[in-house]
Amino acid sequence: MKLLVVDDEELIRNVIKEYSSIEGYEVFEASDGIEAIEIVKNNDIDLIILDIMMPKLDGFRTCEEIKKIKNIPILMLSARSDEYDKLIGFNLGVDDYMTKPFSPKELFARIKAILRRINKVTDEFVYEDLKVDYTGRVVFIENKVIKLTPKEYELLCFFIKNTGVALSRETLLNKIWGYDFFGDDRTVDTHIKMLRNSLGKYRDLIVTVRGMGYKFDVQKY
Repeated sequence: MKLLVVDDEELIRNVIKEYSSIEGYEVFEASDGIEAIEIVKNNDIDLIILDIMMPKLDGFRTCEEIKKIKNIPILMLSARSDEYDKLIGFNLGVDDYMTKPFSPKELFARIKAILRRINKVTDEFVYEDLKVDYTGRVVFIENKVIKLTPKEYELLCFFIKNTGVALSRETLLNKIWGYDFFGDDRTVDTHIKMLRNSLGKYRDLIVTVRGMGYKFDVQKY
């Protein structure tokens, strides 16, 4: 999934970019409306986070111009909570509206809600060229199907669900193999090695946590 963050405040862009990495989104950045329009022309953007108050071209004008090019969902940001601004935004076809300061967690909850509503992505995880289709239980890298064993697939999905969380070998044994499994930690290590090999260039997304276990970390990659 590709997000475009349009805001003249670098701090805001950096915060959204950091959380986007955690959620597995690819991010494009623009500091003004003119730059945003050029990015939209040259890239397949799935959702735009658009500030209103910007130099050169404000958010309302930018929204109008973008809608002439492509019908991309837009979440608008503003330091003002005026009802008038919201009405203008919604009349222009904006999908949601948030006032600054905002909670990044709420922002991404709203982003996911918008994407669900427009049926962009409901059952998949995408990070660069890595895609997991949960409905079909299929993993792709560079649009090629990657063959995983059932346990490798379950491990990968559990890691993605718990991105950034350090998971002990015991936790992985309990969640993937079940509480009645009588194997040992080596079972986990063996399957992690297999999964890393299967992931190829994305093997380093699975990070070893010394003395603990493993975690799935898109920020480290």
